[in-house]
Amino acid sequence: MAETTTITKPAPILEGSLTAFLKSLDKLGAGAVPSTFTGIDTTVYDPKVAAQSQLQTDAATAAAQLGTLVGPDAYQQFMSPYQQQVIDTTLTEFDRQQSIADTARRDQAIQAGAYGGGREGVLAAEAARGAATNRANLQAQLLAQGFQQAQAAAAQDLAARQGLGGYQSQLGQAQQAVEQAQLDAAQIAAREAEFQPFTQIGLIGQQLAQIQPGAFPTQTVGYAPPAAPASPMSQFLGGAAGIAGIGGKLGLFG
Repeated sequence: MAETTTITKPAPILEGSLTAFLKSLDKLGAGAVPSTFTGIDTTVYDPKVAAQSQLQTDAATAAAQLGTLVGPDAYQQFMSPYQQQVIDTTLTEFDRQQSIADTARRDQAIQAGAYGGGREGVLAAEAARGAATNRANLQAQLLAQGFQQAQAAAAQDLAARQGLGGYQSQLGQAQQAVEQAQLDAAQIAAREAEFQPFTQIGLIGQQLAQIQPGAFPTQTVGYAPPAAPASPMSQFLGGAAGIAGIGGKLGLFG
């Protein structure tokens, strides 16, 4: 019995596109010729992290130096250079006023005829002790006032430096974010460029796959394989049967 094999071919209009598609696919596949197959170079789109900006590094350096502004001697650099002059001038004026007061007290004692007496001596000693105490208190007050002013100035400077450092850090982070966005965009572009041949061939394959079967006419080629040659035995039996048939018809075999 003859066998028929049917081969369904794509429409001639698609043969050129499919041939070109398969050739392009072979070049991108693992089985392509090594000289033409380059593969995907993942190093060209390695993720990168933007380095800290100069503002960030400066802010970090300044922050490390803030410890000098909170120590026990931090106030000294904020002391007024005229502090001692103010103290000396104030004490000189105090001494002048005290001298005037002492002169007036002696004059009163002289007028009262008590100058040089024991009572006057006690009053003079008490006045001198009180003047010394007042002078010392005045000096301490001036020193404390200068110290408090220096401490306040140191605290203001520390707050100003901290605020400036925070502002620099924010600006540096914003600048770093911009640089990071640029690196990310460059990474995406490099990756797309590396995958571009695969993306392009994939889009072509999708378009070819979407063509509905039957949208274009197909060709069906049929053929029947030749029969196998008869063996000598079959030829003999066939001949004998033919002879017997003919002889029967002629009445040769009774």
